[in-house]
Amino acid sequence: MISSSAESPASAAGAATAGNVEIELRLLVDAIYLRYSHDFRDYSIASLRRRVLHAATQFECATISDLQARVLHDPDAFHRLLQYLTVPVSEMFRDPSYYLALRQHVVPVLRTYPSIKVWIAGCSTGEEVYSLAILLREEGLLDRAILYATDINPHSLEKARQGIFALDHLRGYTANYQQAGGLRSLSDYYTAAYGGVLFDRTLRDHITFADHSLATDSVFSETHLVSCRNVLIYFNKRLQDRALGLFRESLCRRGFLGLGSKESLDFSAHAPGFEPVVRQERIFRKR
Repeated sequence: MISSSAESPASAAGAATAGNVEIELRLLVDAIYLRYSHDFRDYSIASLRRRVLHAATQFECATISDLQARVLHDPDAFHRLLQYLTVPVSEMFRDPSYYLALRQHVVPVLRTYPSIKVWIAGCSTGEEVYSLAILLREEGLLDRAILYATDINPHSLEKARQGIFALDHLRGYTANYQQAGGLRSLSDYYTAAYGGVLFDRTLRDHITFADHSLATDSVFSETHLVSCRNVLIYFNKRLQDRALGLFRESLCRRGFLGLGSKESLDFSAHAPGFEPVVRQERIFRKR
């Protein structure tokens, strides 16, 4: 008679395979850090596992170890992998109520400064950057503002610099803009051609795009508003605390921090350093 506590060969093999995935995943992120100085070691393990396994399939690699060998010896393969690891997905005026809250609760304070610096951390392909630039222009603040748009993905940063987006996304972007309290027509800010739209170059004149890692880099400027939305959800608690510490250090006295709809300060070591402005929209102010 076989004991009920005995593990079948099939389940044991499954456990071993799962264990190998965890080991290979950690070896991969260590290798990437040592070879390319990109640090994914404190990213959420569940999200990272899902993205790496998907990438391995797309690279036609049987195992994560095979993928590791590929990216270690082929920088182009690493840059391809980066597209899977950094989740370059965004949209203009995403969560319109967040932008409406910025207009109502943050902009009146920003008006009191002679010049304004805004940091959009993890800017991806630039949709949020241009959204904030449009908002600031409509509120009469863009001419005295500098927007720092940072990300670790050079491909995403280049796309953001170009300011070109797919035409078929504009219907959704326009609806978001209107719900976010837009004062004009979104079409006033772009030119459509060849299945895409090019956003007004004068918006980009106030944007500085730069490579910056929340995992390894330090603060580079004092800012009045930091907007980092839907980025912290991909970090573990240690990296979330590091990023929030950077934001707190970057913000001037009584500066503002905006997070994503599923992100919170509640369990962070830096929570006492902030007070809620519009808690529902995840907008906080430095104490």
